[in-house]
Amino acid sequence: MEATLFKKWEGLVSRFQELTDQLMDSSIVSQPIMLHKLSKERTDIEPAAKLFEAYQEYIRQLEEASQILADPTAGGELHKMAVEEKVELERQQAEIEEQVREFLIPRDPRDEKSLVLEIRAGTGGDEAGLFAGELFRLYVKYAEKKGFKVDTVEASETGIGGYKNIVALIEGKGAYSHFKYEAGVHRVQRVPVTEASGRIHTSTVTVAVMPEVDEVDVQIDSKDLRIDTFCSSGAGGQSVNTTYSAVRITHLPTGVVVTCQDERSQLKNRTKAMRTLRARIVEAEREKQDAEIAQNRKSQVGTGERSEKIRTYNFPQNRVTDHRVGVTLHKLELVMEGDLDEIVHALKAQQQQAETAKV
Repeated sequence: MEATLFKKWEGLVSRFQELTDQLMDSSIVSQPIMLHKLSKERTDIEPAAKLFEAYQEYIRQLEEASQILADPTAGGELHKMAVEEKVELERQQAEIEEQVREFLIPRDPRDEKSLVLEIRAGTGGDEAGLFAGELFRLYVKYAEKKGFKVDTVEASETGIGGYKNIVALIEGKGAYSHFKYEAGVHRVQRVPVTEASGRIHTSTVTVAVMPEVDEVDVQIDSKDLRIDTFCSSGAGGQSVNTTYSAVRITHLPTGVVVTCQDERSQLKNRTKAMRTLRARIVEAEREKQDAEIAQNRKSQVGTGERSEKIRTYNFPQNRVTDHRVGVTLHKLELVMEGDLDEIVHALKAQQQQAETAKV
């Protein structure tokens, strides 16, 4: 194994032992938040630490085999056994090294989090709104296949089955790692129902994906919030609830506004709105600190122009193309039913390859 990699591995093992000692400290045990944080970190690196123990044992056994092979007095049978053992030990050692390389690739600490998904109709009028609705349904089906829960926070319908925008919480361990590649401009090409001449229409939908932020990670002063309540309403402004259950929360320092009227309970709406607010505030802060980093929300969604696209859904050709990895699938009908795995796996592999090159 390369010396630099081995040194990083040793550092990881040292950190594992350090965390083990800290978790036995009574002062840490009395701090639930710190205890949870350190326990999670230890759990994350434990596999690499255990592999180090096995690796060291293989090194010891390889040294013994090498000594036998270097001993001129060793019998023919013993020499043959040592050769076979050395080959097998080297194979197992190489397998461990490959596994460790994956551990040493920098991980996105947000991968395990739930997320806030925001879909907005871009260029293309009613057709963009319709596809925004279809894209949301695609994500709901994909989330369900992965065992994640989808909870709508805010939605502005077009009245013809589409959405001007829709915001949802997608909950489950690892949800962000599956959805983070969806951020950007999605282009759809198809013949609208209203198009009598059969001309293909191009429209866009923008998607933003924001990892959910824990309360302990961002402190929001209640004095910085303006909370308004109102009667929730359906499409076209029709009242569907005569109680003041809908909630609009404005974070005064940043101007971030979140509305939630999906639940009949004002408390539930307020809770969901606060979760979305925290994610948006952190995303806005990240954008402010480094506007050129592609992970911030502004660069995720761009302007919604047709030329800014990460993926194209071509209905006449039953084709979906992800332009970042050059993957083209001729099974659009399956993709629209939530079959995103092939595209997501290709994007993950591309990212892993890039990160491995840095190690």
